[in-house]
Amino acid sequence: MQVLGIDIGGTTIKTGLFNEHGECFLHKEIPTQGDADETVLEYLIKEIEKLLPFDAIGISVAGMIDAEAGVIVEGSVNIPGMDGIAIKEVLEKRFKVPVEIQNDVNAAALGENAFGVGKGHGDFLFLAYGTGVGGAIIHQSQLFSGQGSFAGEFGHMITHGNGRKCNCGMNGCYERYASTAALIREAEKIDPAYSNGRLLFEQFHAGDEQVKTIISDWVDEIAIGLASLIHCFNPSTIIVGGGIMEQDVLIHMIQERIDDMIFNSFKEVTILKASLGNKAGMLGAISLHTS
Repeated sequence: MQVLGIDIGGTTIKTGLFNEHGECFLHKEIPTQGDADETVLEYLIKEIEKLLPFDAIGISVAGMIDAEAGVIVEGSVNIPGMDGIAIKEVLEKRFKVPVEIQNDVNAAALGENAFGVGKGHGDFLFLAYGTGVGGAIIHQSQLFSGQGSFAGEFGHMITHGNGRKCNCGMNGCYERYASTAALIREAEKIDPAYSNGRLLFEQFHAGDEQVKTIISDWVDEIAIGLASLIHCFNPSTIIVGGGIMEQDVLIHMIQERIDDMIFNSFKEVTILKASLGNKAGMLGAISLHTS
C-alpha cells in the first residue's frame, strides 16, 4: 500500500509517500502559497498530481476540522482561503482514492500513537507547544474527538482568571502563558536578541541567571496546565511536542514541577518527548488509512 501524506502548514506544505509501516520513500517541502492567482487548494492539487500513483491520501492541516465530513470548518489565519472547503470530497473526486483529513495536532498525536513514542501506550494526552498550545486525547489507541471533532483545545483552558488577552478573544488562556511564543515574549523584555528558543537555551546552559529565571517561570506555567489535565484525565502518559521540547532538560523540569502540583495518587504519570519531528503530522494522517 502506498499512501500520500500531506501536512499543510502556514509556511510550508510537506508531502511524503509512505508504506503501511510508516516508512517514507519520497519527501518534499514546498511553500504553502504558490502563484498569487491560484488558491492554496488549486496549488496543492497541481503538486499532488506530480506524486501519482498512490492508493490513499491523508492530510494534516492547521485549524478546526470536521474530520468525519472532511471539511475545514475554520482554517488557520496563515492558510488563506481554506475556510469551509470540503477538501475530502474535492480530492476524492479528483484522484479517485480515499482521503482522510485531520487537525494537525490530532494528526501528530495519531502519528506518535501509530509509529512513535506513544505506540503501545494506549492512552495518553498529547500537547504541542509553539505559537500556541495544541492538544489531543488518545484513548484505547483511538483519537477522542468529542462533539464536532473539536476536543483537546487545551491551549484555551483558562489558567489565569482575567489574565492576558488571547487571540481567541478570551482572557487568561493557557497558551498565553505556556506557549513558546509566550516564553519568547518574556525573554525579549530583557534582551530583544532572544527572539528564538535556540539562543535562549544557549544562554540558559551557559548559566545566565536572568534567562534561567524566565525559563523556570515558564516551566511553572506549563506545569500548572498539565496538573489540571492530570487531575481531570488521570493519564499514565503525557507526550509533549514542538521544537522547543527538543531540549531534554525541559522534560526533567516539567516532570519535577508536576510532581509538586498533583495528588500522590496521580504521580504515576510520565512525561515523554515526542519522537517523530516534522513528519509527525504526515504519519498521523497516513495512519488513518493504515491502522
